[in-house]
Amino acid sequence: MSNSNALLVALRQINRAIDLQSKKLERETGQTTPQLLLLKALEKDGRAKPSVIAKSVHLSHATVTSIVDRLEKSGMVTREKSEDDRRSVEIVLTDKGRTCVENAPELLQEDFLVALSKLEPWEQNLLISSVQRIAVMMDANQIESAPILEIGEI
Repeated sequence: MSNSNALLVALRQINRAIDLQSKKLERETGQTTPQLLLLKALEKDGRAKPSVIAKSVHLSHATVTSIVDRLEKSGMVTREKSEDDRRSVEIVLTDKGRTCVENAPELLQEDFLVALSKLEPWEQNLLISSVQRIAVMMDANQIESAPILEIGEI
């Protein structure tokens, strides 16, 4: 197998692994990976401003707003006036949302990050630079994305 074919096969395998895990999460929780990531971001304090959530999950404020809209419709979160500043709104995790996060299986990237952390620093840097180079070669480096493994519609 040529190097280019081997690389394409590996990329397709990665894409497929992400797709399968995303479908498993959605089947088991009823939530997409970005929705679960947002719920996990709220898990510690139970509430946060949308801008804080956007920074913590590395998504735009508009994308977070869209995800929150869907989570609010399903009863996972509510929007409440901030106790500190009545002009701003905070996203609040509901009991239903907390139960969903507690019962959700591990996200694919959590296992991946454990495996990555076991590599030597030079090997981690080599992988990071190689994958970043691939992103540039695929003109994907300008696409908004979070450090979550998800494909399809957010």
